[in-house]
Amino acid sequence: MKLFFVFIISLFVFKGYTQTSISEILEQQNSHNVPYISVQELSMPKTQVKILDAREKNEFETSHLKNALHVGYHSFELDSVIKFINDKKSKIVVYCSVGIRSEKIASKIKKAGFTNVYNLYGGIFEWKNKGFPIYNSKNIKTDSIHTYSKKWSKWVNYGTKVF
Repeated sequence: MKLFFVFIISLFVFKGYTQTSISEILEQQNSHNVPYISVQELSMPKTQVKILDAREKNEFETSHLKNALHVGYHSFELDSVIKFINDKKSKIVVYCSVGIRSEKIASKIKKAGFTNVYNLYGGIFEWKNKGFPIYNSKNIKTDSIHTYSKKWSKWVNYGTKVF
């Protein structure tokens, strides 16, 4: 009987390490207090938006979305957003690798009174997987994509994985 309980508990403990899709990761990890925007919607030419990258500096320098402002995660300071975006009604999209860190940063931005804030569904991984361009620190198109770690690189289907 004791062995049965150990087995059941291990199923719950290891569930976090066995997600089979980005959707499962986001469902499990996020609180969903920031609405998502799809990569397709963000890529539309008429979408007027401020794009914020909530990853670490080395991730941003390897690969980022065009015209994104690096705001970081551990180093995030709300003042950097306020200096960049002075209209609290501006459309803001925050992204990270898959959408977990970006939800936390987007929540802080919403709490500061910004009213049109979105989390990019699937983050830069989904962006690259759908064939949209990414840029390096010199703002030149690149095939290299920072995958945060080797473990997380399994969610990137295309490009040169850097971690």
